[in-house]
Amino acid sequence: MSIARFTSLAAIAATASVALGALAAPAQESDPVELRIEVYGFAGFHVLTNRTTVATYGDRYNIATDLDTRGIARIFVDLNSHSEVHGKLVSDAARPDAYHGDVRRNGTDRHYRIDYRTDGTVASDQTPRSAVLHTQAAADQMRGTVDQLTAFFILERRLAQSGKCGLVVPVFDGLSRYNLRFTDAQTETLSPTGGQRFSGSTIACNIIREDVADFPVDQFVSGGTYQRGKIWYAHLTSGNQMVPVRMEFDTEFGTVEGYLAELRRAGVDMRFMD
Repeated sequence: MSIARFTSLAAIAATASVALGALAAPAQESDPVELRIEVYGFAGFHVLTNRTTVATYGDRYNIATDLDTRGIARIFVDLNSHSEVHGKLVSDAARPDAYHGDVRRNGTDRHYRIDYRTDGTVASDQTPRSAVLHTQAAADQMRGTVDQLTAFFILERRLAQSGKCGLVVPVFDGLSRYNLRFTDAQTETLSPTGGQRFSGSTIACNIIREDVADFPVDQFVSGGTYQRGKIWYAHLTSGNQMVPVRMEFDTEFGTVEGYLAELRRAGVDMRFMD
């Protein structure tokens, strides 16, 4: 996602925002899923609220997410963002057509757009413009990538079908190029914690972010982000659908945790936190 390099907290929220791909309805359905995730940092401070909608219709999908910093986090980073991707469903995967992101950070606006072509090439644009991302070297390494929203959507569609996390997805988020490596963690039974009232059996996936070392980047892309984390999924809706209920990421600023607070869908209204 385009904000992933601005701050570690924003990077975690980006991940939280897309960790509901398996919630999306089967291809013939179109009921959107609305998800609210609350993110907490050091000493339990509330730092971010994430609101995301996922919809599928026919062989198409759309994911949209909005992030807002909360409480004491605004002293360090005042962040608001909207990002959205739409694309096509293919077997157990997904192929994006176009992604865009609008980010306001401490009063400064940045905008990102990525277009995906049928031959695997990727065209990107940024405001302000990044010259190094328009070189042939960058274009070669963007080929065959997806956005971060779609990367997790692919993981969770596969997880819903097989119960397995093993997957490596090449990602270009509008600024940086990396691979997301997902591996199986142990099955766990969770109990209420952190103000969240969820309890039950879950399937956990480990996540490692592997940055492409020789990908050209601008100097403003040098901020830290997570390198590893873990997400717990559970069956909360009817059918073969998995829902992310908790997440945990290790950052240079310590551990950041996310909790599913609310899930809404036609005929379903679940609240796990106030």
